[in-house]
Amino acid sequence: MKPTYNVLILGASYGSLFSTKLLLAGHSVTLVCTPPTAELINREGTLVRFPIRGRDTLVEIYSDKLAGQLSASIPEGVEPTEFDLVVLGMQESQYSSAGVREMMARIAAARLPSLAIMNMPPLPYLARIPGLATDQLEGCFVEPSVWDGFEPGLVSLASPDPQAFRPPEEPKNVLQVGLPTNFKAAHFEDEEHTRILRDLQADIEAILYDPGDGATEIPVKLKVHDSIFVPLAKWPMLLAGNYRCIQRDGMISIREAVHGDIEMAKDAYGWAGELCTNLGAAETDLVPFEKYARAAEGLAKPSSAARALFSGAKHIERVDCLIQRIASQQGLQSDTVDKIVDLVDERLGKNRAATA
Repeated sequence: MKPTYNVLILGASYGSLFSTKLLLAGHSVTLVCTPPTAELINREGTLVRFPIRGRDTLVEIYSDKLAGQLSASIPEGVEPTEFDLVVLGMQESQYSSAGVREMMARIAAARLPSLAIMNMPPLPYLARIPGLATDQLEGCFVEPSVWDGFEPGLVSLASPDPQAFRPPEEPKNVLQVGLPTNFKAAHFEDEEHTRILRDLQADIEAILYDPGDGATEIPVKLKVHDSIFVPLAKWPMLLAGNYRCIQRDGMISIREAVHGDIEMAKDAYGWAGELCTNLGAAETDLVPFEKYARAAEGLAKPSSAARALFSGAKHIERVDCLIQRIASQQGLQSDTVDKIVDLVDERLGKNRAATA
């Protein structure tokens, strides 16, 4: 009989995508979110819309019709020892907010395996990369002390490759998948914890869902890898596309950032790939630029980082800063990265001054 897991997911927006996959496979999920969203989800559940190849319309999957059990909680209501796995699906700056910070301390004390689905690798995960001076990277984090109690071996990382968004006209329990790619996760140091991920991978792989006209495979899978560098394959994409959406006086789409100057995008992508291989990644851990460029053709919106910046955010995930500092430790430098960091610093400074 296959094991059933109880999974705690921090973040109900992007987290509801991963939770839907787990619920389809019969596992139990608790989403951690704000009080109004928790009340909404506990009352109505979640709705995630998936694009399916060969179908003209999106497939709608309601959580209350699935095999697994879903609940939602505010941070103060979470008792970590009740769970088998924690999924960190919030933006990096959110972990230092009131209530969440204290919950993170309880999670660390419970010594639970924690899978971060984040562009910004947590400091304990970075500590698993040989030779990195993580103390020199703390300035890229809003509140690095949030991660102090976490053991590196208990923290893994999955790249948030699937693209999803909350339709602005819909309630906060609705999510729409735009790019249905896979979560690529690194293993934990302990094989017992990695087995949880592999069990979830197998369960998700086996899912067939009937939307009313016959069973069909639902995209967005979990892929578990033995290399800790596989999730870092997102770094070249972030530099070539996501962060280059940010212009001095506005933002552009990821598609335009990549294809508006394909050679510059390719250079940034290759430089970030070189950084990853310097750290220990194999070429097979990374995604070829041509494959990424094809995917970028369908990304007609600016990145979430760009949208947040130009909506007045005082904090965004600073993977640009992180890459710059790690590169410096490796003796590498990029004018493109330096320009990105300067632009983000400038825009954040304006946003903070406007609310001071």
